[in-house]
Amino acid sequence: MRDAPLKPHEQLAETLAGDMDAVNALIRTRMASEHAPRIPEVTAHLVEAGGKRLRPMLTLAAARLCGYDGPYHVHLAATVEFIHTATLLHDDVVDESRQRRGRPTANLLWDNKSSVLVGDYLFARSFQLMVEPGNLRVLDILSNAAAVIAEGEVLQMTAAQDLKTDEAIYLQVVRGKTAALFSAATQVGGVIAAAPEEQVQALYDYGDALGIAFQIVDDLLDYGGDTAATGKNVGDDFRERKLTLPVIKAVAAADEEERAFWKRVIEKGDQREGDLDHALDLLAKHGAMEATRADALAWSEKAKTAIGTLPASDLRDMLHGLADYVVARIS
Repeated sequence: MRDAPLKPHEQLAETLAGDMDAVNALIRTRMASEHAPRIPEVTAHLVEAGGKRLRPMLTLAAARLCGYDGPYHVHLAATVEFIHTATLLHDDVVDESRQRRGRPTANLLWDNKSSVLVGDYLFARSFQLMVEPGNLRVLDILSNAAAVIAEGEVLQMTAAQDLKTDEAIYLQVVRGKTAALFSAATQVGGVIAAAPEEQVQALYDYGDALGIAFQIVDDLLDYGGDTAATGKNVGDDFRERKLTLPVIKAVAAADEEERAFWKRVIEKGDQREGDLDHALDLLAKHGAMEATRADALAWSEKAKTAIGTLPASDLRDMLHGLADYVVARIS
C-alpha cells in the first residue's frame, strides 16, 4: 500500500529538515533562562505544541530559493518564530482564549502576567537574533514587522466591534496582524541571499498575499470549520464579538432588522441562546460565506502569480503548492 502523498507544508518540512533542525536547536537555546525557569516552561508549551512552523520555513525556503548558502537564514527563521510565538502569547491574553491548537492556552495554565512577560522576553530575544546577521535592511524589515503587528492588533481591538468597520479596514487589520509577518519572513530570505530587487519584491508580494489568504480562511472556518481539525470551537469569533470578513459582508447587505441584530450581538455584546444559529442563517442568506471563500481563493492566486517570475525550482513549486494548500480547507 502506497503512502499518501505529502502535503505542501510537509514537502517543505522534509526538504528543509536540516535547516529546521538547526532552527529548532537555536530556538531551544535562546528560549532558555538561567534565572527565570517560568520562561522556558511557558515558551515550550507553545513552541512544542505541534504547529506547522510555516513562517520560519518560508524564510528558509526563500533564502534557499535565491541561492543562499550561509548560516544566517537560520537566525532569521528563529527570529520570525519568536515574534510569532510572542504575539500568540499576547493575543491569548487579550482575547481571553482558553484553547490554542487543541490545547489549553498558556494564560489558562499559568496566568496572564506570565504570558505577557514571557511574550516580552521572546520579543527581546527576537531582536537579539535579528541583529546577529549584521544586515541593516533585515533589521529594518523585521523590526518594522513587529511594530506593524502590534499596530494591527490595536486597530483590531478598536474596529472589531464597530459595525462601521468595512472591508478596507478589515484588510488593514489582516495585513497588520497576520500578513506582515508572512511577508517579512519571505522578504528577509531574499535579502539575506542578496537576491535582485525584483526577486525580493516578488517574495514580499507572495508572503503578503499568502498571509491574507491564510487569515481569511481562518476567519471563514470559525463559522464552518471542524473543531477537531482547527483546534477552535465554531463561533468563537462570534462569541468574542469580532467583525471578521463573513460578518462584514453580511452587515453590508443587511436590512434594518438584521442590522439591529448585528448591533445587539457585536457592538453591545448582548448575545442570547440561538443567536449564533441566526447569525449563520444571515451569512447564508446573503452569500457571505461564498463571497469570503472567493476572496481567499483570489489572494491565493495572487500569491502564486507573485512568484511566477522567480527561477523555476522544486522549492518554487512547493511554495506554489503551499498557496493552494492554505485555501484547500475551504475548496
